[in-house]
Amino acid sequence: MKALQDLQLFVRAARAASFSEAARALNLSPAAVSAAIKRLEAEIGVPLFLRSTRQLRLTLAGEQFLQSCEQGLELITQGHEALCAGHCQIQGRLHVALPSDLGRNLALDWLLEFRRQHPGIELRLQVADRLAGLLREQLDLALRYGAPPDSGLVALPLAPQNRRVLVAAPEYLQRRGRPSHPEQLREHDCLCFAIQDQLHRVWTFERGAESVRVEVGGPLAADDGDAVRRLALAGAGIAYKSALDVAADLQAGRLERLCPDWLGEPTPLVLLMPERRSLRPALRALIEHLQACVAQAAA
Repeated sequence: MKALQDLQLFVRAARAASFSEAARALNLSPAAVSAAIKRLEAEIGVPLFLRSTRQLRLTLAGEQFLQSCEQGLELITQGHEALCAGHCQIQGRLHVALPSDLGRNLALDWLLEFRRQHPGIELRLQVADRLAGLLREQLDLALRYGAPPDSGLVALPLAPQNRRVLVAAPEYLQRRGRPSHPEQLREHDCLCFAIQDQLHRVWTFERGAESVRVEVGGPLAADDGDAVRRLALAGAGIAYKSALDVAADLQAGRLERLCPDWLGEPTPLVLLMPERRSLRPALRALIEHLQACVAQAAA
């Protein structure tokens, strides 16, 4: 078991590129992680890390060994869960990344229900609109709008037909009027969302064979999808949001849809995960649960 723990610590330290980060994640001291790596290096007879005061990086041997360790630990996990199948509850820790708005207002409830069904599961959640940086953490699953061009990830479609819709609060519409055509958005306060430090100011629409691109503006913008939605609810302007994000607000009358005969740009909801030969039972159960939840929300 000690050797297995050392392998787990090595994988964690390699993923984080830091003994300190690995120690914090596992509630250990950095000295304990360093000692485990030294034991491992002494046992296999080659250095696994290049250490300096500024950075920690894998040697060529370390990179090769990391791949084998990850595969081996995955097989051990699968073997343990296979032994438990049928007479043990699903257990394990899952790291899941969620987008800001969908994560806070829908997915958290979905995950709480999943935990009620599978109390042996431990969830570690990261809620952020940006995917950059999250992949380095080797998350088990990321719920995202659109799939990034990364060959190391598998994209599983959840809501492929989802699109953006124009919405505003009744208060705003009473004060500023209701646009009947996307071109009229230039006369309104539009709530722009910042993506990779750039404002998403060009909104696109389709109606049959006709298409329109409108450059919008307004006094308020945010790099957080939930913040944009809350500004719209407060009557601060018109938002261009994923239909899933605002479905409950539209149904309750807190927001109203504008220009409904125009289709906004596609925003397919996907599950992203590292490419693996097989899925652990815990991860498979979570994927099936999320599929059911999204289907119900999109209905």
